[in-house]
Amino acid sequence: MATIKNKYQGELRTQASHLASGNTIITDAPLDNNGRGEAFSPSDLVCAALGSCMMTIMGIVAERNSISLEGMEIETTKIMVADPRRIGEIVLTFKMPAIAYTAKEKSLLENAARTCPVALSLHPEIKQTVSFIYQN
Repeated sequence: MATIKNKYQGELRTQASHLASGNTIITDAPLDNNGRGEAFSPSDLVCAALGSCMMTIMGIVAERNSISLEGMEIETTKIMVADPRRIGEIVLTFKMPAIAYTAKEKSLLENAARTCPVALSLHPEIKQTVSFIYQN
């Protein structure tokens, strides 16, 4: 059974609908690829999905181990390459809450991020540069 329905709306815009919830996402081609750049591009969503997946798996590990992640943020940079045009690198910088995490907690959380399903599903030629800033 399908989980998503996509519809082309013209002018390089698409709408994806999550069938179970009815939530929708609009994508536009980026300005540097003949688009309007008024919404996430499909390749932006790949990068956002990676960050969201990492946070989700970290959250599961954190809940299991009574670790607080409230306020955690990620800044993501997408680096495109040519011939063929594709994502060459995704740079993710985690800004962790001002909590004194132990070395074990840091290891658990960082491993969870790096082994999330999206990270493991991306082509190995897409470089994933992940860093963690701890503010304690």
